[in-house]
Amino acid sequence: MRIAVLGAGAWGTALAISLGVNPNSSHQVILWTRDPEHLAELASQRINRRYFPAFALPDSLRLTSTLAAAVEFAELALVVVPTAGLRETLRGIAACGKAIPIVWGCKGFEMQSAKLPHQVAQEEYAGVAPCAVLSGPSFAQEVAQGLPTALTLASYNEEFAKHVAAQLHTPRLRVYSCNDIIGVETGGAVKNVISIAAGISDGMGFGHNARAALITRGLAEMARLGLRLGGRMETFMGLTGAGDLILTCTGDLSRNRRVGLMLAAGHPLPGILRALGHTAEGVHTAAEVLRLSRDLKVEMPITKAISSILHDGVPARLAVEALLNREPKTENY
Repeated sequence: MRIAVLGAGAWGTALAISLGVNPNSSHQVILWTRDPEHLAELASQRINRRYFPAFALPDSLRLTSTLAAAVEFAELALVVVPTAGLRETLRGIAACGKAIPIVWGCKGFEMQSAKLPHQVAQEEYAGVAPCAVLSGPSFAQEVAQGLPTALTLASYNEEFAKHVAAQLHTPRLRVYSCNDIIGVETGGAVKNVISIAAGISDGMGFGHNARAALITRGLAEMARLGLRLGGRMETFMGLTGAGDLILTCTGDLSRNRRVGLMLAAGHPLPGILRALGHTAEGVHTAAEVLRLSRDLKVEMPITKAISSILHDGVPARLAVEALLNREPKTENY
């Protein structure tokens, strides 16, 4: 299969490397970056120094900064841009005039609209070609290393989901299919917010017990919102729910957890984001999740606390103390 990976950030580069180096794969892969200077760097050095300086790009991997060229080459497009850039990228693909199936790999709610990626796709690409979302517990660096990873590919078109999952599936990159797009996307969005909370907790030295409590109650928040939106409970117990949440709340490679650690140390948010160098989706997602939870009357106290820290200037310690001092309630979802 000819595959265009659209977006040469950490996740896009990792997927391009993984698909390009698999000896059992017959895929031809092209990696698109919108930045001509970045393209020149990739082409001359065959390394993505901005994200993976330790990993060489496969010799067979093609490169371009022209979206139309990538789309024309491919039979499938993997859209791996930040959520904020999804709408623009879909419009660009549609303008190419080719009905190419797409799979997006971004996580989060669109800023201002609080729409999930599939809702953006319905507005910008509806009826053009089959669409799906690829998500799950996956650090880009480990995927680039070829370490075992399991993902979920969800689409309302179940045959399309099964077909593409089978095409992308390898012994080291296991891809499962399902049809619960809402559940998959909600899990991928909310887990980033809870990960910031876990980083703050760890940074304040609250210990493993507190982290376990945050993960568990964060999963409850995720499920409450997801069920209200139309997702299924079993999805939140799977790879894109509990699995992704556990990974991003405990792994040292988690960008959102690092944001929490630095907030706990007293660093200002703008400086944290500059130092990070990568997108931390949870920072922008927190406000959208909070707004959506209020509109839908879904209780999400952890999300509320994190949003107050990120966007209202509340000191991390005060927000955490307020969260800890909430009245006890019956444990439920």
